[in-house]
Amino acid sequence: MTTGSAVVELVGAGFAYEDGPPVLSGVDFAVPEGRSLALLGRNGSGKTTLLRLLSGGLRCASGRLRVAGEDVAYDRKGLTRLRTTVQLVVQDPDDQLFAASVGQDVSFGPMNLGLPDDEVRARVREALAALDITSLEDRPTHLLSYGQRKRAAIAGAVAMRPRVLILDEPTAGLDPHGQERLLEVLDGLRTSGTTVVMATHDVDLALRWADDAAVLTPDGLRTGPVAELLADADLLDAARLRRPWAAAVARLLRSQGLLADDAKGPRTPEDLDTWTATVSTGNV
Repeated sequence: MTTGSAVVELVGAGFAYEDGPPVLSGVDFAVPEGRSLALLGRNGSGKTTLLRLLSGGLRCASGRLRVAGEDVAYDRKGLTRLRTTVQLVVQDPDDQLFAASVGQDVSFGPMNLGLPDDEVRARVREALAALDITSLEDRPTHLLSYGQRKRAAIAGAVAMRPRVLILDEPTAGLDPHGQERLLEVLDGLRTSGTTVVMATHDVDLALRWADDAAVLTPDGLRTGPVAELLADADLLDAARLRRPWAAAVARLLRSQGLLADDAKGPRTPEDLDTWTATVSTGNV
């Protein structure tokens, strides 16, 4: 990775499910503070397993998990420290929401930390505001839309005030408007100092959103700046990922002399519309 010290990292990590082949082997993966990171790989590549190892939901069969440079102890004290540093939000919000109302669900984690009632209420208010769902505090969770359930699940993690928020396929199942609203929320969390890791197989989303990428292939894990990794055709082929739309557009524009080699190309169709309008008026 580029800048920032590692908040949480896997060192030589390996894991296999019972009676199954290794899912991960010898993985070194560091999450640097202050960077947005996209974890990419095809379905079944081990993304979810990697995220669960990082968050302590699974324990490394080999190697180790470290937080702020110290090995994690899998006892009550060690896991409490880990879960106040790293929070994982799973892909399906219905696997995470269980309380009767949104407010009760979001308060569960802070209450389990033994915090005073005033502190719990403050964290709930803060998390609901960050996810733009304050009006849903008393809403029964079973009456929420899918997008609302997604944001409520994330709010429960945010209420723990983690340094690292890990999201497994957070835009899956959302319509384009819901995806845009969620990305706005994630931008707000990043601005407030939360390091965000997103697992996805959407290369266009990764290129648009992330600073860095980690790409899982059958040969292991490669990490680096997102634009650099997603321009590597051989890496994408090995990971069975398609080429990013934005990279293809930038190559076309450069081949026609319309975009300088060191200039960033449009990342979305909307960006391309804006760029085209700017070129047509001569304001470039």
